Amino acid sequence: MKRWLCRDLYLEVERLERSVVELEEEIIELKMQLKRKSEEVTSLSIENANLRHKVELLERREKALIDLLKSLKLPLVVVDEDRFEDVEIDLRSDMGE
Repeated sequence: MKRWLCRDLYLEVERLERSVVELEEEIIELKMQLKRKSEEVTSLSIENANLRHKVELLERREKALIDLLKSLKLPLVVVDEDRFEDVEIDLRSDMGE
């Protein structure tokens, strides 16, 4: 009985050691995944900041152009492109064809 108990305990210790090794490997893999995700978040954050900066520059440029056109007293038509529908125009009748 003593041998059987010792053998059983020995097998259980081996099983637990294998489990610990598997868990350590899984922890290493999860740490690598976390590092990749952190790098991705950092990259996306930088890209987002760059895009915000570009949008700000474009908005300033648009405002400056509008102010310039207003100062030149040129007629200005602002079109909301999201609501604008493409319209086909036949210019042949205007050109005498």
